[in-house]
Amino acid sequence: MREHDRMRWRCRRGMLELDLVLNRFVESRFDGLTSDQRGVLTRLLDLPDNDLWDMIMGRAETNDPGCAEIVRLLR
Repeated sequence: MREHDRMRWRCRRGMLELDLVLNRFVESRFDGLTSDQRGVLTRLLDLPDNDLWDMIMGRAETNDPGCAEIVRLLR
């Protein structure tokens, strides 16, 4: 299975809104990410849905500059 396909599978979430945002992001931008950015995206996907959604919506912030960069791209 290609890395792109694995990431698309990992983006399947319980929250429909988050599922849509993440899948759209993977389809449009994943192939252009660096390996470091892909690692950060993987770390973000380990967060609970509500925490990740709050970051994407701007209701929560992260102190990790790498995570902040990917969250900006997701927005």
